[in-house]
Amino acid sequence: MRIAFVVDPLPLLKAYKDTSIAMMRAAQAAGHAIWVVQQPAIHWSAVHGVCAEAVHLEMLADDDDWFVEVDRHVVALRDFGAVLMRKDPPFDAEYVTTTWLLERAEAEGARVFNSPRALRDHSEKLSVAEFASFAVASVVARDPALIHAFVERERDTILKPLDGMGGSEIFRVRHDDPNRNVIVETLTHHGARTIMAQRYIPEISDGDKRILIVGGEVVPYCLARIPKAGETRGNLAVGGRGVARALSDRDREIAGTLAPVLAARGLLLVGLDVIGDWLTEINVTSPTCFVEIAEQTGFDAAELFVAALERACASGA
Repeated sequence: MRIAFVVDPLPLLKAYKDTSIAMMRAAQAAGHAIWVVQQPAIHWSAVHGVCAEAVHLEMLADDDDWFVEVDRHVVALRDFGAVLMRKDPPFDAEYVTTTWLLERAEAEGARVFNSPRALRDHSEKLSVAEFASFAVASVVARDPALIHAFVERERDTILKPLDGMGGSEIFRVRHDDPNRNVIVETLTHHGARTIMAQRYIPEISDGDKRILIVGGEVVPYCLARIPKAGETRGNLAVGGRGVARALSDRDREIAGTLAPVLAARGLLLVGLDVIGDWLTEINVTSPTCFVEIAEQTGFDAAELFVAALERACASGA
């Protein structure tokens, strides 16, 4: 089938580590045709429905020159076998608008993964509230007084915006931090923006674990992203080191509980973030770490994903 990937601009993708490219290569190896779409190209008209200029790629093994453009033209999204929404955040007004357009495409017959409605309904930070028994002590608020009260109570905390990614704007704030007021002011925009505060988890030194759920199946390995010296954040984007590991009993408990719930909502691919024994985020926009896990363990999550995508399209689920 023809598969359309909605991705960031191709020159920004790093083939040696990019999960979307790993998916494209696995899909081509399975006999599917690979097309890519840029978010600004998606549009709707009463005559043609939801369409986009799409580029047909031939995937190559070289990580420097990793594709050849075969063709490009405007295509109705319903004419693809599947559309994969892999655009990175920010989760801003344009991202939400794209989910509206993709949901309209679904109404016209397109198969879109992850579900546009599920993308809108699952804040990657706030959605842990649904599974509070697995979550570390947290508060979500825009009132600085509530944030300060939480910091006073927990003594050592992490503060972060709800719409960030890759470790951006994440602060470790202790109760006696001399910069506490200005950090809270900056993150909340003086009370105009809602943020999340979580109790600091010392086990971050052993890694922020990314656990993958593919088609409701829990991948047996995670990628522990270990902070570099002097850093609180384990994100690979800010210099964290990725180490693949087998899941612990607690990891399997958390992921096994969430997997069927999230899969039933149209979330074909989910990336859970777990520090120590605590669930901290549920990533649904563009989860990563396929390449690192495959390189270190031999487990091909991209191949597993393509098989799950084929099943979902064949079943009409």
